[in-house]
Amino acid sequence: MGTELPNTSKTTVWKIGKITDSMKELLTEKNKRYGDSALNPTRVFNKLNATESILIRLDDKLSRVKNNDSLRRNDIIDLTGYLILLMASKDWLEFKDLID
Repeated sequence: MGTELPNTSKTTVWKIGKITDSMKELLTEKNKRYGDSALNPTRVFNKLNATESILIRLDDKLSRVKNNDSLRRNDIIDLTGYLILLMASKDWLEFKDLID
Protein backbone atom coordinates (compact mmCIF):
# COMPACT_ATOMS: atom_id res chain seq x y z
CA MET A 1 0.00 0.00 0.00
CA GLY A 2 1.01 3.60 -0.46
CA THR A 3 2.41 5.74 2.26
CA GLU A 4 -0.13 7.32 4.55
CA LEU A 5 -0.04 10.97 5.50
CA PRO A 6 0.43 11.96 9.14
CA ASN A 7 -2.94 12.50 10.81
CA THR A 8 -2.47 16.28 10.89
CA SER A 9 -1.92 16.35 7.11
CA LYS A 10 -5.02 14.36 6.18
CA THR A 11 -7.59 16.55 4.47
CA THR A 12 -11.32 16.30 4.91
CA VAL A 13 -11.66 15.07 1.33
CA TRP A 14 -9.08 12.34 1.99
CA LYS A 15 -10.94 11.29 5.17
CA ILE A 16 -14.29 11.16 3.34
CA GLY A 17 -12.72 8.91 0.71
CA LYS A 18 -11.14 6.66 3.33
CA ILE A 19 -14.41 6.33 5.28
CA THR A 20 -16.56 5.64 2.22
CA ASP A 21 -14.05 3.12 0.86
CA SER A 22 -14.03 1.34 4.23
CA MET A 23 -17.84 1.34 4.43
CA LYS A 24 -18.03 -0.13 0.92
CA GLU A 25 -15.59 -2.88 1.91
CA LEU A 26 -17.49 -3.63 5.14
CA LEU A 27 -20.95 -3.69 3.54
CA THR A 28 -19.76 -5.79 0.60
CA GLU A 29 -18.23 -8.36 2.95
CA LYS A 30 -21.30 -8.45 5.22
CA ASN A 31 -23.55 -8.79 2.16
CA LYS A 32 -21.49 -11.77 1.03
CA ARG A 33 -21.51 -13.39 4.49
CA TYR A 34 -25.23 -12.87 5.10
CA GLY A 35 -26.35 -13.83 1.60
CA ASP A 36 -27.80 -10.46 0.56
CA SER A 37 -30.35 -10.77 3.38
CA ALA A 38 -30.89 -7.02 3.77
CA LEU A 39 -32.36 -6.46 0.32
CA ASN A 40 -33.45 -10.05 -0.36
CA PRO A 41 -34.57 -11.43 3.02
CA THR A 42 -35.59 -15.07 3.41
CA ARG A 43 -38.88 -14.02 5.04
CA VAL A 44 -39.16 -17.04 7.32
CA PHE A 45 -40.68 -15.11 10.25
CA ASN A 46 -40.65 -11.49 9.12
CA LYS A 47 -42.92 -10.93 6.12
CA LEU A 48 -42.10 -7.23 5.68
CA ASN A 49 -40.40 -5.97 2.55
CA ALA A 50 -36.70 -5.08 2.60
CA THR A 51 -37.25 -1.34 3.09
CA GLU A 52 -39.58 -1.82 6.06
CA SER A 53 -37.18 -4.33 7.62
CA ILE A 54 -34.27 -1.88 7.30
CA LEU A 55 -36.38 0.86 8.91
CA ILE A 56 -37.03 -1.45 11.88
CA ARG A 57 -33.29 -2.13 12.20
CA LEU A 58 -32.65 1.62 12.15
CA ASP A 59 -35.26 2.20 14.87
CA ASP A 60 -33.73 -0.55 17.02
CA LYS A 61 -30.23 0.85 16.60
CA LEU A 62 -31.38 4.42 17.35
CA SER A 63 -33.05 3.13 20.51
CA ARG A 64 -29.77 1.58 21.62
CA VAL A 65 -27.92 4.83 20.91
CA LYS A 66 -30.51 6.86 22.82
CA ASN A 67 -30.35 4.54 25.83
CA ASN A 68 -26.56 4.36 26.00
CA ASP A 69 -24.44 6.84 27.96
CA SER A 70 -21.76 7.06 25.29
CA LEU A 71 -21.66 7.13 21.53
CA ARG A 72 -20.00 3.98 20.25
CA ARG A 73 -18.15 3.62 16.95
CA ASN A 74 -20.02 0.40 16.13
CA ASP A 75 -23.40 2.12 16.52
CA ILE A 76 -22.44 4.87 14.06
CA ILE A 77 -21.07 2.35 11.57
CA ASP A 78 -24.25 0.24 11.86
CA LEU A 79 -26.48 3.29 11.37
CA THR A 80 -24.45 4.38 8.35
CA GLY A 81 -24.63 0.89 6.89
CA TYR A 82 -28.39 0.65 7.39
CA LEU A 83 -28.87 4.08 5.78
CA ILE A 84 -26.82 2.98 2.77
CA LEU A 85 -28.88 -0.21 2.53
CA LEU A 86 -32.05 1.89 2.77
CA MET A 87 -30.84 4.02 -0.15
CA ALA A 88 -30.07 0.85 -2.11
CA SER A 89 -33.53 -0.57 -1.37
CA LYS A 90 -35.10 2.61 -2.75
CA ASP A 91 -32.71 2.75 -5.75
CA TRP A 92 -31.36 6.11 -4.59
CA LEU A 93 -28.04 5.50 -6.31
CA GLU A 94 -26.88 8.96 -7.42
CA PHE A 95 -27.01 12.34 -5.74
CA LYS A 96 -25.79 14.89 -8.28
CA ASP A 97 -29.26 16.42 -8.33
CA LEU A 98 -28.81 17.39 -4.66
CA ILE A 99 -25.76 19.57 -5.34
CA ASP A 100 -26.78 23.23 -5.32
